[in-house]
Amino acid sequence: MHTPHILRSLVIGALVLTGADLLTGCNKDGEDTGAAATKTSNDTSSASESNSEGGNPTTGTPVTTTDPTNAEGTAGGTGETGTSMTSGADTAGTDCGFVCETESAGGKPECDIWKQDCPADQKCMPWANDGGNSWNATLCSPLDADPKQAGDSCEVEGSAVSGIDNCALGLICWFVDDMNVGTCIEMCTGTPDAPSCPNGKTCDESNEGVIIVCLETCDPLAQSCPEGQICFSDGVDNFICDFDASGEEGQYGDPCFYVNDCDYGLFCAGQANVPNCESADGCCSTYCNLMEPNTCPGKDESPAQECVPWYEGMDPPPGQENIGACAVPM
Repeated sequence: MHTPHILRSLVIGALVLTGADLLTGCNKDGEDTGAAATKTSNDTSSASESNSEGGNPTTGTPVTTTDPTNAEGTAGGTGETGTSMTSGADTAGTDCGFVCETESAGGKPECDIWKQDCPADQKCMPWANDGGNSWNATLCSPLDADPKQAGDSCEVEGSAVSGIDNCALGLICWFVDDMNVGTCIEMCTGTPDAPSCPNGKTCDESNEGVIIVCLETCDPLAQSCPEGQICFSDGVDNFICDFDASGEEGQYGDPCFYVNDCDYGLFCAGQANVPNCESADGCCSTYCNLMEPNTCPGKDESPAQECVPWYEGMDPPPGQENIGACAVPM
């Protein structure tokens, strides 16, 4: 079964890509940025297969990677969510930087996921209105007669992107496995401009605002997520724990397309940033500690990798000053 896609914009190599850039796969100057997305735990198929009809959804967006060492011509700001991000792929004959993207499916919402404006016996939920594996719209879904609470085991009906589960109002069944069983977690409250989550979690908005879920933050340089989850950028100013879709792959140098295609401690980097990477979509590379000697796997290759700041050219958020990415300086 396939896991669902979550589309999001990312901060890659100190670049904040806007939703428009992610959707088109281009930066502000019109350069093609490539493509890669996020998928969830039980999807071990190829990127093209994960977009097929049916199966479990993959969480994540194809991520567009840009050159972490050259912010010229890239867009600033946090931008829209819901775009696919690819890692530094060379598409259409144009070099893309350190993470790249593809266009995501859109959908017209039936209800407001923030306002929860459905009738009293229903809740506003994300779903896939096109039969695909990525949430792209919202609908008013029936509330279960005996709803599960946050942290409880839950079930989805049909597939992870059906929009129907047995969690209470304001919750969504997340981390769904191939048996359609997951865990109820909180959806964000407040507004898109002022989101709120309980217990120190962060609001992760993706798929063009259709998905708003509260997730744990993490350190990409340390194993700080629960088993079966990995740590990657939310595209704004946090690293979050979400589905690990790498399966038996995901090691350094392995091909990748989604932001959660790589093992813990690695990310989907652009082809030009991983020596001997043969995938145009990108290959897995490692996070690194800027405060330590260069330990990048490709440091002795040609061209050689260096540990470059994740937030190159920007002030990193407090506590993230040492986070770097193994990439080939341009």
